[in-house]
Amino acid sequence: MLAVYLIGFLEGACAHLLDLIRGGIHAYASFAPVPLQVFFVSLVVLDPLVVVWVGRVRSVGIRLAAGVMVLDVIANWIVNWPSLQMNPAWLLRPVGLLPLTLFGLFVIASSVPLLRSVKGAAGRLS
Repeated sequence: MLAVYLIGFLEGACAHLLDLIRGGIHAYASFAPVPLQVFFVSLVVLDPLVVVWVGRVRSVGIRLAAGVMVLDVIANWIVNWPSLQMNPAWLLRPVGLLPLTLFGLFVIASSVPLLRSVKGAAGRLS
């Protein structure tokens, strides 16, 4: 499970970094309100933090991963909602809202069992 977290958050970090390289600090200005723009830009820092802490098998990384994905899925549904209303097939694009939502659901659903596992492993080490 941790490997899936690492792959997903590394991909997210790279995607947001590329967005910033291409569009600068206002890369999301054409479709997102300012608070969501700030959040999307902050993912350039938050996603790598998740990767580091999850890679070190820290419970804080799993908690951060779940929190980031809740916010990321909500933010993406907000900015994509007008497109979905005009064309519901927009959801079926192979890159975009559907894979992000599925990854978010995976992270949220697996976070509690993963936290139990990490805490149990830490207890066995001491």
